[in-house]
Amino acid sequence: MDRAEALQLLEISRKKIDVLDEEIIKLIKERTSLATDIYQAKIVLGMEIHDPEREEFIHHKIREIAKEQEIDKDSLTQIIKILTDLSKKEQQKIQGGQKHG
Repeated sequence: MDRAEALQLLEISRKKIDVLDEEIIKLIKERTSLATDIYQAKIVLGMEIHDPEREEFIHHKIREIAKEQEIDKDSLTQIIKILTDLSKKEQQKIQGGQKHG
């Protein structure tokens, strides 16, 4: 590969990453928007926002996916923890709005 090909490959790869980043952000928004439904269901079921069993299930599932996809397990676990924390914060925000609203 010469310099021109390397520059072209770099540009194409970065554009693909930009598209993927946008898709990931849209999926995060979609995932986070489910917090309202989850919160409402938890209220009816008498559940707390923090659900250790569900979180353990998610982390187990993520470890399996990481192994299957050959992705670093610790990094993927950190990403999923961020997503579950985001969901919990959204549920807490909804809960706070309902208490005061």
